[in-house]
Amino acid sequence: MALLKRLLRALPLLLLSPFLTAIGFVSLMITDLLTRRGKAATGPARRAANDAATVVIPNWNGRDLLEKYIPSIVTALAGNAANEILVVDNGSTDGSAEFLREAFPQVTVLPLKENLGFGGGSNAGFRAAKNDVVVLLNSDMRVAEDFLAPLLKGFDDPEVFAVSCQIFFSDAAKLREETGLTQGWWQDGTLRVRHRIDNQVDDLFPCFYGGGGSCAFDRRKFLELGGFDELLAPFYLEDTDLGYLAWKRGWKVLYQPQSVVYHEHRGTIGKKFSPEFIQSVLRKNYLLFCWKNIHEWGRLANHFFFTWAGAVLAVLFGELPLRPNLGAMWWAFRQLPQAVRSRRRALELAAISDTEAFRRPLGGYYRDRFAKMEASPERLRVLFVSPYPICPPVHGGGVFMYQTLREMVKLAEVHVLELLDWPAQEKDNEELRTFCASADWLVRPSGRPKGMGSMEPHAVREFANDELEWMIHRDLYRRQIDVLQLEYTPMAQYRGEFRRIATMLFEHDVYFQSIGRGLGHMVGVLDEAKARVEYLRALRYELGVLPGFDQVQVCTPANRDYLLGFRPELAARMRAGLRAGIDTTRYDFRPRGREPLTMLFLGSFRHDPNRVAVDWFVRHVLPLVVAQEPAARFVIAGSDPPAEHTYADHAAHLQMLGYVDDIREPLARYAVFVCPILSGSGVRVKLLEAFAAGIPVVSTKVGAEGLAVKDGEFCALSDDPAGFAERVVGLLRDPERAAEMAERARAEVVANWDMSAITRKLVEGYREIVREKRG
Repeated sequence: MALLKRLLRALPLLLLSPFLTAIGFVSLMITDLLTRRGKAATGPARRAANDAATVVIPNWNGRDLLEKYIPSIVTALAGNAANEILVVDNGSTDGSAEFLREAFPQVTVLPLKENLGFGGGSNAGFRAAKNDVVVLLNSDMRVAEDFLAPLLKGFDDPEVFAVSCQIFFSDAAKLREETGLTQGWWQDGTLRVRHRIDNQVDDLFPCFYGGGGSCAFDRRKFLELGGFDELLAPFYLEDTDLGYLAWKRGWKVLYQPQSVVYHEHRGTIGKKFSPEFIQSVLRKNYLLFCWKNIHEWGRLANHFFFTWAGAVLAVLFGELPLRPNLGAMWWAFRQLPQAVRSRRRALELAAISDTEAFRRPLGGYYRDRFAKMEASPERLRVLFVSPYPICPPVHGGGVFMYQTLREMVKLAEVHVLELLDWPAQEKDNEELRTFCASADWLVRPSGRPKGMGSMEPHAVREFANDELEWMIHRDLYRRQIDVLQLEYTPMAQYRGEFRRIATMLFEHDVYFQSIGRGLGHMVGVLDEAKARVEYLRALRYELGVLPGFDQVQVCTPANRDYLLGFRPELAARMRAGLRAGIDTTRYDFRPRGREPLTMLFLGSFRHDPNRVAVDWFVRHVLPLVVAQEPAARFVIAGSDPPAEHTYADHAAHLQMLGYVDDIREPLARYAVFVCPILSGSGVRVKLLEAFAAGIPVVSTKVGAEGLAVKDGEFCALSDDPAGFAERVVGLLRDPERAAEMAERARAEVVANWDMSAITRKLVEGYREIVREKRG
């Protein structure tokens, strides 16, 4: 019945909505074709005089608020006669103007005959202000005594349009819905905005827009942009619109956390208007914002599709906050002529694209586009980003990352960001702060990623995290980063389109190759089907993102050649031998004196190739070994091992150690190391460690990829169960031959896989790329 009522009530507009959508889109396209873009965006920016400011306060029947909050502003501006307080009285009927003249004679009152709204009243105040810098405050705003000086500091830069205050609520117990640190992005065909709380941002920092009631503006720039647009009356998004216009004009909007104000949120609007009306205004204004400001036709087409679809969904399933509805469409459509005029002016002012305007307020892009950078820094600053915990290094990738960091900190200033799986891992990763310049982390939210029908691989969606993206940009700016080093293919989504910051990706394995090798080894038809879909997604994604990097690091020449078979144009950027290695001095070499008739496997069972490998070995190889050596024992070390009953038939010959604090102990103890890996890609750190420790190895060819090609040179090689078992038994029965092979393997890893030497090459490569990008 509720659905039927909604359908009947909305039927006229529902039938009209496709035509409204088409008319709106065509009207905006015609406007674009008839308008010369950027014709008004000429000349260098002029620096505002920032030795004084005018505080403008729009007021409508807010005598009680003025009486409560004006004293703090008077105190903050005292001591400089050039400062000015200007209250714009929007046709109040509560005696506000008379009260001010009597109680605060030092305050200038600009009386208006009628209520022009927040935007109109503010515009009048800007026109009347005598100073270059105008601080616009809501009437329900209390300021800290020292709030003004940090704001004025931001205008040292002539390209700065606005500097926003840090906002706290008067009631400290309330959730901070606004902070002044604003962020904006494009999603599902519309603008999205939010306020962030980030205590690490402690000085001037870029933001998407300055809040209209808590922000300082360059008066001349404000008036050049036309001030707050009446298109968005009666309230909301006028400040967002103005901030976006400023970024597109080529100017900057900053946040100053040292300038503190306290807000009684919606002290006026929330008292005068119902929540339903406020929501309807927001929905209408989000549409009008796009109609005025979004000039890339692809985004605009996307906007109109999502607007119409959202309105239909609202009829069928009910309203959601900020989801467009037919009422908002109709209200906005009635303002289409006014939107066309505003769009024409916005086009004339625009100096950069929408894509660039959405990028520049992010810290990394802001540094990349505006910061002064040395062409060849004496000591590089590197931001190292991992999707997994680095400490303790319980998996092969963890070992590579940990030992790379240990060597890199000797050559560069290294900052680390990582994703953790559980809060309990924070304690272990505190170690990074003892030798890196900084280390921060984020605990990944639990649950499966959304987007079952997405074209992006599951692994990419699993590590998509807005908070991590924010932290990366924050640190790129605050730490003055020169090199962004991303680990693993899923992290490629954070690469950015930087012009002067070098971006690197280490492909610990070639993701689509790893999945492809696993096909045919899945348990069940459904898992096999999922793997094939993931393979196609990974193939598309991985080959699409790699060209965006300045350098792609792979483990071996074989990995490099495989990728170049798909992307030959990347030959100059693809580097092997810069990341896969170990610190060989950490491993005591012991080729003899090992526990007889024992076999060791090492690896985390959260990694699918390890699970498949152990299953294959236990079911197909171990019985053949035991048939020849009944006392043989298979020892499994690694986190998250399978339950003991999984291999109950082989329990007499199995020992599961679980997670081992120091893997060097089992590597020094047991007789033969087995690496029955059937899928995956890259270099197995477990083999490098085995080579360094002196334990003889039997591996599949995939398992030894990049390390050994000749059977018996550095390790024994076989891909079939019988051959694998034969080589294991041969080494168990002939310890001297096993020791001789282990000695050759140790010499190989010392000569070609030592982490200290390859990290020096890595950092020198960083330097070359940074010099080239900034040349």
